[in-house]
Amino acid sequence: MTDLDTFIAGLPKAELHLHIEGSLEPELMFALAARNGVTIPFASVEEVRAAYDFSNLQDFLDIYYAGAQVLLTRQDFHDLAAAYFARVAADGVVHAEIMFDPQTHTDRGVAFAEVIEGLLSAMAVAEAEHGITSSLILSFLRHLSEDAAFATLAEAEPWLDRITAVGLDSSELGHPPEKFARVFAAAREKGLKITAHAGEEGPPDYVHQALDVLGVDRIDHGNRALEDPALIERLAREGMTLTVCPLSNHKLCVVDDLADHPIDAMLARGLKATINSDDPAYFGGYVADNYRAVATARGLDRAALARLARNSFTGSFLPEEAVAAHLARIDAYLAEQV
Repeated sequence: MTDLDTFIAGLPKAELHLHIEGSLEPELMFALAARNGVTIPFASVEEVRAAYDFSNLQDFLDIYYAGAQVLLTRQDFHDLAAAYFARVAADGVVHAEIMFDPQTHTDRGVAFAEVIEGLLSAMAVAEAEHGITSSLILSFLRHLSEDAAFATLAEAEPWLDRITAVGLDSSELGHPPEKFARVFAAAREKGLKITAHAGEEGPPDYVHQALDVLGVDRIDHGNRALEDPALIERLAREGMTLTVCPLSNHKLCVVDDLADHPIDAMLARGLKATINSDDPAYFGGYVADNYRAVATARGLDRAALARLARNSFTGSFLPEEAVAAHLARIDAYLAEQV
């Protein structure tokens, strides 16, 4: 029987909560800064890594937006996504649903087309070279206005057939989901799936709003839903997927110690939890690293890890036949381990 690290790496899985800008490794940040003649507030790769000591979400976002300044051309966005796919090919990722934040770039004068065409070209290469399928989630920045989100949705119009869903990210506290009710309704009318960050730093009420006001198809994070027994029961009953990000939770002090992470409590309560990396360059690990971290910290066995992997496909926005094929792939992999 293979050791746990090897088992995790080989376990077929999908990643559902990945901000592509958050996969910008310091080495690539410096390379793109040099290529584009951009000055960044760090003298070395080591200095960047030393700055990745966050005490909350806003501390992280400040450095995240600073790093994004180096992304200017479609080649930059291609290189960013290509590097991510190359990393996760070794992690057993066979499908990824990638969030991107166009407002982070268009507000700096970067054309929407530069962003999305660079990502789409890397996605095509990833499928051809690594066999990884992928789709895009356009995320609105919640610290900006709903009118700004509407403008971004309008900019995306020519590419809506290549965008699977819209999401909601950035600073959660003080920016409840209900602030974006109209734009999410408009996105739904255009045939897009709906997801939103809720219950990371925000209260359980934000999860209720994501469900009742936005009508989400899944919840990103959702940790604080565990504070509300009725909400736990509802999420379990409705089979609502939670895209949980353990290393992110630890790095941003959502949990003080991975030994206290609620991932197994979520599973025990019937919640459809998944494991994801969020912003792996900033939080110290890609998706397999997150699996390993909670397996070690919480003593998860192979059955629990396989359940998390299954959830990643049944919680994806893939068509039913593709989900069934991936679940069969997991079954075949598990049969090989006996």
